Amino acid sequence: MTQTKKELVLAALNNESVDRVPVGFWFHYTPEPDHFTGLEDEDVIKRNIAGHKKYYEKFKPDFVKLMSDGYFTYPNEALKNVKSVEELKNITSIGANNPWIEKQVELVRQLTDIFGNEVLTFYNVFSPARYFGFLQRGDSNKILSDFIKEDRNAVKHALDVIADDLAILTEKVITVGKVTGIYLSVQNILAPNIDKETYEEIFAPGERKVIAAANRVSENNILHICGYHGHRNDLTWYEDYDIKAVNWAVTVEKISLSEGKRIFGGRAVIGGFDNTDTGLLYRGSKEEIELYTENLIKEAGKTGVILGADCTVPPDIDLVRFNWVRDAAATL
Repeated sequence: MTQTKKELVLAALNNESVDRVPVGFWFHYTPEPDHFTGLEDEDVIKRNIAGHKKYYEKFKPDFVKLMSDGYFTYPNEALKNVKSVEELKNITSIGANNPWIEKQVELVRQLTDIFGNEVLTFYNVFSPARYFGFLQRGDSNKILSDFIKEDRNAVKHALDVIADDLAILTEKVITVGKVTGIYLSVQNILAPNIDKETYEEIFAPGERKVIAAANRVSENNILHICGYHGHRNDLTWYEDYDIKAVNWAVTVEKISLSEGKRIFGGRAVIGGFDNTDTGLLYRGSKEEIELYTENLIKEAGKTGVILGADCTVPPDIDLVRFNWVRDAAATL
């Protein structure tokens, strides 16, 4: 019997046999300035929802990554443009019923009501450090690095508070919003004094807390190691995270799907295509994309593999290109 799309993607996530290798791509539905203004401008959220609906109707994806456009700004005024590490010591939670949490749950529920019965859905959540960074005017990596030199416990405290709020958000979008799981976006902190050991001490606990919250209410959650704009990551910093599947920038990191599968202990892997407007997916011919798809599957195998991109793809990409990938995968 042919697998439904839900059965297909669940099988891939669990390293089970699949009728074909599933395919998933995603992009933003609003321009970048709007990613931060959803609480103040309801029109941003309306356009986000309309974009999801249009994409789903035109492509009929194997699963959907739900975009958090409009809610990138974690609304903790005490963390906005922090000038001194002392300011971090008294950071407190925004509260479980904060509109930033409740409105994201509402967004997710509206989307899962539309297509959640047909496909698995995964909601975008950033790491505590990323939400901290979105609130700063300068280089957030340098700010965090400098603060760690001054008082690492103050930094740990602030990130832990953010993580507590994200854990609440995560559980609610799954239990109330009815999303399948989360798609947690993390990045190495690129600064001379932040090595793997420092990251494990200061940044990883909050990320693990969010994952643990997700795992309490769903078995199926995805880790995204973000290589957007060429950001380089050491994937081994995340090799023991308790997560079902991992997506990273194959093009940026020069680590293939099969090699990544080894790094992550055989977990399911997602990706394979460059996500930029200079990459093959955006510019290549049908024949080139079909051949690349075939080679990806030959290299990585059919088990525990979902084809996708390094990160969000350009929003003006022709959706027929996604079908070229899916159709080519089906022939194998």
